[in-house]
Amino acid sequence: MRAPLPSVDDVIDWSTSPGEAAAHFAHRLAVEADVSDVATALDSGAPGFVLLDSRSAAAWAQGHVPGAVHLPGPEIAARADAELDRSVPVVTYCWGPGCNGATRAALALAGLGFRVREMIGGFEYWAREGLPVATADGEARRPADPLTAPAGLVCGC
Repeated sequence: MRAPLPSVDDVIDWSTSPGEAAAHFAHRLAVEADVSDVATALDSGAPGFVLLDSRSAAAWAQGHVPGAVHLPGPEIAARADAELDRSVPVVTYCWGPGCNGATRAALALAGLGFRVREMIGGFEYWAREGLPVATADGEARRPADPLTAPAGLVCGC
């Protein structure tokens, strides 16, 4: 006979104070940016950061965010100082939520003294939200996936 499944209260620690929760979420907002906010900043023409794609050359060729800098994660330590300006913050992205390549890239850059954030959702959500994708053939947009982007609307968050 199976043991009964635990309740939510058995699994979740509800003792976190509102202040601890606020500090946690404020910290996340300080080190993360979502796809929509990155796109809005890039559209402004003066985003105040450089967007860095940390994926492989093959993944980059398959499609990337227009205007992004390509610097594969394993090459950051060797190339970052020559290719990035320390006075300009960096936003990293990799494939998507199932990949921590952007997190590793952000950690490597922070360790080198760069101000950095991670674009949550990565390239997957960039493309799924119908934002422009660049390849050697030019730029294209796919229709937005209604599961990731509200159809024709801004989510309002």
